[in-house]
Parts: sequence; C-alpha cells; structure tokens
Amino acid sequence: MKNIKVTQTNPAKGQFWSESSASDAGPAGEMKLVAVYPEEQETTIRGFGGAFTEAAAHTYCTLGEDKRKELITDLFGDEGLRYNIGRIHMNSCDFALGNYTYIEEGDESLSTFDIAHDEKEIIPMIEAARKELGRQPVLIMAPWSPPSFMKTNGEMNHGGELKSEYRKLWADYYVKFIHEYKKRGIDISFTSIQNEPNATQTWDSCRYNADQEAEFAVEYLGPALEKAGMLGDVRILVWDHNKEIAYDRFRQIMGREGADKYIFGCAVHWYTGDHFENLGLIKKHFPSKEIFFTEGCVEYSRFSGEGDLHNAEMYAHQMLGNLKGGITAIFDWNLIVDYQGGPNHVGNYCDAPIKANEAGDDYEKKLSYYYIGHFSRYVKEGAKLIVSSGYSDKVESVAFLNPDGERVVVLLNRADEDMPVVLGEGESSAKLLVSAHSILTVTYSA
Repeated sequence: MKNIKVTQTNPAKGQFWSESSASDAGPAGEMKLVAVYPEEQETTIRGFGGAFTEAAAHTYCTLGEDKRKELITDLFGDEGLRYNIGRIHMNSCDFALGNYTYIEEGDESLSTFDIAHDEKEIIPMIEAARKELGRQPVLIMAPWSPPSFMKTNGEMNHGGELKSEYRKLWADYYVKFIHEYKKRGIDISFTSIQNEPNATQTWDSCRYNADQEAEFAVEYLGPALEKAGMLGDVRILVWDHNKEIAYDRFRQIMGREGADKYIFGCAVHWYTGDHFENLGLIKKHFPSKEIFFTEGCVEYSRFSGEGDLHNAEMYAHQMLGNLKGGITAIFDWNLIVDYQGGPNHVGNYCDAPIKANEAGDDYEKKLSYYYIGHFSRYVKEGAKLIVSSGYSDKVESVAFLNPDGERVVVLLNRADEDMPVVLGEGESSAKLLVSAHSILTVTYSA
C-alpha cells in the first residue's frame, strides 16, 4: 500500500473529516482483518446527491448571497460533499409550498403548459450547482401526482389513481416537462413512473399496482419518449418506493412483454428498514438493470428524539448496505430544510444534513452531513464496487476502486467500544483503530 490517507469523523472528540496518514505494515495476519479484493469488481457508481425540492430551493433563496454561495460549495464543491447528481419533482410534492401543476386545470391539450413556477427558485438553485460543478448535475425526475382532473379521486392529495383515459396525456406531460427544461439548458437523464406508487398520503400521491405501472411504462411513457427522440437520453426507472418488496415488484413489472426495452432499472427508498437482500436479488436476476437509491431522510414523525449521532449512523449504515447490495446512485432527500424541517405544505417535517436557522440567514451542517461525506467525497464517479471481507459485525465495511486506481474503504463503527482493524490487500496492510461511534475513510494506491 502506498499513500495511505485516513479521514476520520469522531464526534466524541470533535473531529470532522480529520486527516492523518498510515504506513504499510507488510503482510496481514489472520486477526482483526478487513480484506480488500480490487480484482473482484461489481457495480459502477454514478455518484451522490440530493433533491432540489421546492422546499430546498425556497430555503436556499432566503439566504443572503454569500450564504447561498457557501451552501452550494458545501454541497457541490471540492471542499464540500462533491455531489454530482440531483433529484427534482414534476408538479408539487409534500416538500413544496402547496399543490401546483404546470397547466390550467382541465387542459387536455397541454396548451397552457408553463414551468414558470420552477424558474422562480428551483432552476436558479440547479444553475448555481452547475456553476460550482463546472457541469450540470445529472438529474432524475419523479412525479408525486398528476393534475387533479386526471385522477380517480379528483385531487392531487390522498392517493387515487391515474384515470385510464388520461394515460397518453400524462405520458405526453412528461415529455413536455423534459422538453421545457431542455429549452432552458437543463437535461433530465432519468425519470421514474411515480414516487411511492404503493402509498396513499395526505400529500401529493397517486397509486399504481405492478400491472398498471408496467403498462404505463411499456405502452405509454416509453413510446412517448421514443416518439419524441428522447428514449436514449432519458431512461425509465420503476417502483421508486421502499425496499422490502422491491424485488417482487420489479420482477412483476419486468415480466411484461416489452419491459426490457423501456425500463432501465429500479428505484428504492429506505423507510421500512434495511432489506439489502432485496437489492441483491434484483442484481442476481436482472444483472443488466441498475438500482438507484432515490430518497431517504430522518422523519420527525418516527425519529423526533433520537439525536444527531443516531441519524448520522443511520445514514452511513444505509449507504454502506445499499452500495454493497448493488445501488449505483444515491440521492439524499432535501438538500437543505428550514429550521422546522420544511417547508412542507402538510406538516410532514423531517431532518436534513443541512438545516437553516430560524432567522433564515445562516445554516448548520448536521453530523449526518459529515458521515455522508465519507462516501461522496472519496468515491468518484465511475468507481467500481469491490469485495471487502470483515471480521466483525461491529465494523461495517465497503470498498471501491476509483477510475484512477485509487482504493477507497469506508469503515463504520456503531458500537460502544473501539475496534482495531488490520486493513489488508495482498501482501500489504495498515493497522487502524476505528473508535467507538466513528467512521473512517481510507484511501491508498497499490
């Protein structure tokens, strides 16, 4: 091992991305070993990012000019999280200031289609990220609900379904939205059919069963994108919901004739637990398809009093397990929220790695921000997931091979005791200590 660098976040000692170095200790023994196998390469990582929700964009816009620049650097800059991807919503979501669409209610020709709403705050935030990155973040889009008149319940909230007679019009709506963004110089590279299609929510929501989702993808949205000449540039993901039934749902959808042509992969969330095995089943049975993690956050309705350490460790544990399970892109939820955990038009507040203060003139980086950075700052776009083998479930590990040959190993300790680790590759090793409730990222070259 050469150029061994260790980055540690240890909140008990007030260390955040604290850097040090280590020396090659020669051949590793049998004890306390985390072994890395760069020749055993699996998925290719596209990157890390978060959601440009209206809530995030509105909170961003309330900051002063200097703080806005600082925030974008903290998210997309080299000194920050180095995000390179992002998620947007078509029509409103719960993390919006209210229900909205881009057409007048009842417009069956889409002649009133106008994304002026997004030009006020969402698009400026995307443009700021583009300026910081030097290129546009790769974007995935998802709808939370069609316009009210297209739905069986006659409203955007409280579930309901897409009326069968509006399937073609709704598919054309996607094409129109993607086209309007492109006219403004913003490319959308991926779309899902529906955010959380198995949930009836008090906010913007719409239900699809597996057959309905497969039919819409194969018979309507796929052909609409194809007719518009967008199919090669905009790829379709399905499910976009929790992991516990992701394999069953994806298997049902992919069983429809024509699904392989139009469906790029499966999108998942984390709200019902780990279920990493479901990801493995998708990769095993559909090796040509990708799995994106498109949303996760700490909901105040479930975790209001757990504290920053719990939240940060949940982020890291989920990211680590999802990446080992076959996830190729990770999208956090809101890039920033206000002091309440919103704004949210139905009071469904949540935490985020960056949160504005009550005055709205500054923000704080939560512990989860630093834990995310142990992945997003070091695992580069195009990196390969490689096999790592650990000696204890108290030290979770995941390893990557960057395109330049650099190795990246993330070690997470959620236990109450310090855990020694001998990180080994071939005839080389490094002796490390992963302190209680800390996270390490080790980078080195062969």
